[in-house]
Amino acid sequence: MNKKLITIGAIVAFVALLVMWSVSSYNSLVTMDESVSTSWGNVENQYQRRADLIPNLVNTVKGYAAHEKSTFQAVVEARSKATQMTIDADNLTPEKIAAYQKAQGEVGAALSRLLAITEAYPELKANQNFQELQAQLEGTENRISVERKRFNDTAKEFNTKIRKFPTNIVAGMFGFEKRPYFEAEEGANKAPEVKF
Repeated sequence: MNKKLITIGAIVAFVALLVMWSVSSYNSLVTMDESVSTSWGNVENQYQRRADLIPNLVNTVKGYAAHEKSTFQAVVEARSKATQMTIDADNLTPEKIAAYQKAQGEVGAALSRLLAITEAYPELKANQNFQELQAQLEGTENRISVERKRFNDTAKEFNTKIRKFPTNIVAGMFGFEKRPYFEAEEGANKAPEVKF
């Protein structure tokens, strides 16, 4: 009878440890999953900051370069398209991130064309409002880059955790799935050509 109690006690202790480990693993995965969602929100926040600055930049440049309507229109259209595209952090897929990245890339390209116009307008380049807006946009582009890297780092940490044994068992039981990454845009591996 004494051996039977010891065996039952050992089994109960093992089951209790297994349950405690499972709960701890699950809670850790939930925390990491939320970190990925938060990182995605930070990426979107920086893109929104850029979108909010664009109308001020366009209006400032319009005052000096009224005949550049096609460029202004391209910036406004790209901004509109990009701000209409949203992705739920819980439903991130490589395809959705690629589409989001493409829309944001169009905004960046349109902004580059807009900023290139300023070279023809020395008085605009000297305008304090324009200089401040340009500095804010440059800062925002840097923040976007930082937040995208943080998102990828957070997604990598989560993806690694759900693939490692024995946590992969808990991840599989509760449906935790791999999160996609931001990837370099097509052609990013080629250096831009600069002509004077």
